[in-house]
Amino acid sequence: MSTLSSIQENPAIPAPHYRQWLVEHSMPLGYAVLFFILSLTVQNFFSSANIVGLMLSVAQIGMVACTMMLCLASRDFDLSVGSTIAFAGVLGAIIMERTQSIGLAVGGGLLAGALIGAGNGVLIAYLRVNALIATLATMLMVRGLAFIVSKGQAVGIADERFINFGDARLFGLPLPVLVMAACFVVFGVLLNHTVFGRNTLAIGGNPEAARLAGVKVERLRVWIFLLQGLIAAMAGLILASRITSGQPNSAQGFELDVISACVLGGVSLQGGKARIFGVLIGVMIMGTVENVMNLLDVDAFYQYLMRGLILLMAVLLDQLKTKGSHR
Repeated sequence: MSTLSSIQENPAIPAPHYRQWLVEHSMPLGYAVLFFILSLTVQNFFSSANIVGLMLSVAQIGMVACTMMLCLASRDFDLSVGSTIAFAGVLGAIIMERTQSIGLAVGGGLLAGALIGAGNGVLIAYLRVNALIATLATMLMVRGLAFIVSKGQAVGIADERFINFGDARLFGLPLPVLVMAACFVVFGVLLNHTVFGRNTLAIGGNPEAARLAGVKVERLRVWIFLLQGLIAAMAGLILASRITSGQPNSAQGFELDVISACVLGGVSLQGGKARIFGVLIGVMIMGTVENVMNLLDVDAFYQYLMRGLILLMAVLLDQLKTKGSHR
């Protein structure tokens, strides 16, 4: 019996629900089709080495997307993550160079990221500074700090222990890929199975209603931005270990890639809606497009054009879904 006839015979299962299911899962289905086509048409795309390389290339974006998801879901966003990545990498490299202690280097970078994130949260939640202005100002200041503390030069990393932080393999997978997977698991549980996650979606849906329901909106926003800064710093330390130096000009434009991945994955720019699996798909779409362009030896200028088109498509898709949900 066909699906259509079963729907007609059972009025309790209306056809629009199936159309809604297709709309909700259009991105995972689309990515599955894209992956299958690329596997057949692009040489070496489906090789094990390329798949591992693909996952490694999106590791930092995936980590930060998990916390950017929380920011967007709470009706905020953070433009300073790229600068935080650069500053944490530079600071970790400097501390490592001067103390030879990997614990101090990693701890110092993570602490700096947490303080930057918490500062953003205080500006936005308690001082009522617009998120665009607050995080744009932080982006410029933190990038400036990265250049100041490094004197505008890359800070080399020679210690193998620090290099292994981003180069080690476990179960055949690079450590950054495993860290990204851990972030998706942890923040997926946090979003879907904790009061923290429910309250995050609540303040994104209606901050005043959430406040009347007893949610400490300001404190929660500070915690969300603190987590954002902490994970961005972790990504910065891993990036520095992978390229064996702290680069003050690294991760420029990183925040746009992360926001694009989140919105592609179904996180609403209007707040109140987020799915961790959707974010994973968004991250993989961004990485796959870039990976294929590299395999096809597409000029870097065209890659910038494509990334801009993906960002525009993500925003338009979010608006279409928002209009559809209001009908």
